[in-house]
Amino acid sequence: MQHARVTEAERVPVPGSVRAELTGAEVVGPVEATTTVSATVVLRRRNELDEALVTGPETITPQQLADRHGASDEDLRTVREVLRAAGLTITDVHRGSRRVLVSGPAPAMSAAFGTELTMVRSADPLGGTIAHRARSGELRVPAALAGIVVAVLGLDQRPQARALFRMHRKPAAAQSFTPDQLGPLYAFPAGTDGSGQTLAIIELGGGFKPADLSTYFAGLKITAPQVTAVGVDGGKNAPTGDPNSADGEVMLDIEVAGALAPGATQLVYFAPNSDQGFLDAVATAVHATPTPTAVSISWGQSEDQWTAQARTAMDQLFADAAALGVTICAASGDSGSTDDQTDGKQHVDFPASSPHVLACGGTNLRATPPTTIVAETVWNNPNGGATGGGISDVFGVPAFQISAGAPARAGGGTGRGVPDVAGNADPATGYQVLVDGQSAVIGGTSAVAPLWAALICRLAQAAKRRLGLVHTQLYQGVQPGRPQPGFHDITSGNNGAYQAGPGWDPCTGLGTPNGTALLQVLTGTKNR
Repeated sequence: MQHARVTEAERVPVPGSVRAELTGAEVVGPVEATTTVSATVVLRRRNELDEALVTGPETITPQQLADRHGASDEDLRTVREVLRAAGLTITDVHRGSRRVLVSGPAPAMSAAFGTELTMVRSADPLGGTIAHRARSGELRVPAALAGIVVAVLGLDQRPQARALFRMHRKPAAAQSFTPDQLGPLYAFPAGTDGSGQTLAIIELGGGFKPADLSTYFAGLKITAPQVTAVGVDGGKNAPTGDPNSADGEVMLDIEVAGALAPGATQLVYFAPNSDQGFLDAVATAVHATPTPTAVSISWGQSEDQWTAQARTAMDQLFADAAALGVTICAASGDSGSTDDQTDGKQHVDFPASSPHVLACGGTNLRATPPTTIVAETVWNNPNGGATGGGISDVFGVPAFQISAGAPARAGGGTGRGVPDVAGNADPATGYQVLVDGQSAVIGGTSAVAPLWAALICRLAQAAKRRLGLVHTQLYQGVQPGRPQPGFHDITSGNNGAYQAGPGWDPCTGLGTPNGTALLQVLTGTKNR
């Protein structure tokens, strides 16, 4: 069968699709012609989202989102026709999240998207090296798709994110807590356990053993939550047996969320660690039935290590989530104000830097359970990481944050401030968990995302509504240098370039939660 050939003059670039060469990668060779390559093509919205719909409190259903703001039938028809003419196969279509999954032989995929695919071996952020496809430069699509296609993800499979957890090497030396002890310390609302809520967790590697969860929650004398693994793009629950692997991330997330909101149903989405896998996992979680109350993400990477098309597609997905009433909680990073980049500049982590995500920073917590906080400072341990935080280079200041007093970017100009909120994260005051049959103490902002996701589920249970972009209420009336109702203000410490102080700061945001006071803020039961 002959497929339509498109000349270079009949092509247009996909905005934001430029990929840098992967530094330090070993070229293995070309991708075999017989290899089947898959990608996710993201289409434009039929109609732009109304900002009022994103900020809430009103929400819409997935069907309403698909009908009003999903991909149009005309755009879907055009994409199908053009890609099929190029010899590709459409394997799935999701109108609501505007995704078309496509596959085909490597030469046909390269030709369709105007790029060259190479097999390389590069460093795996989870340890060792990994062989995968890579590309560089921009993507170019047939002119008939101009303006319709906003992102093409998955042609390049380089690892997109790091798991943001830190294992304490000498657990006996840590002043650690069981996750459920953080509930009373942070005054999570009494009489709530997350019942009736769905809490989704995104994982890009590793896995859990149900027997470990049974043992762990029995040890805490907590009824184990219902936990179900969901595979996306071929990902699956695949524990390695090594606590230092991504298993540590997966078990930390499930155990923190489950100990603090045992009544919430957990869905754990496993996907490959690529920009395609990350986006598809979040899209699958957000558009699931029932709609989740919260999504916990403990994986991320410095903003500049994402393509602009992937960042934009993810951010639009997070805006969709807000319109559906879903609160996205994401770790802000474990490497201080540089986010582990070596260019001498300050960086924030994405997806935490999305203005549609509740960015979760970290503290060192000294406390005497059940309810006494002795001292809480910014997490910055020379031997054990530091909370991420700073000013975004790509996202402007969101409306809810304008009066918070965020500093200017290092190079001038304003931007989205990270994080929004914080919680215990220092491995030295970390969380007692069970991973692959072994007891461990783990910290990192990885632990703060599920902690806040659990709190959001309990607040939603008490408020009898999902909270969506809860930022608009958390920041209401915010002023520079003034503590915000519902929070413990963290005023001591730094994360490198930024210093904590009264009110919002780029280390711990508004602070750590007083859950009972936050419920009063959210339900209007107390004058502000």
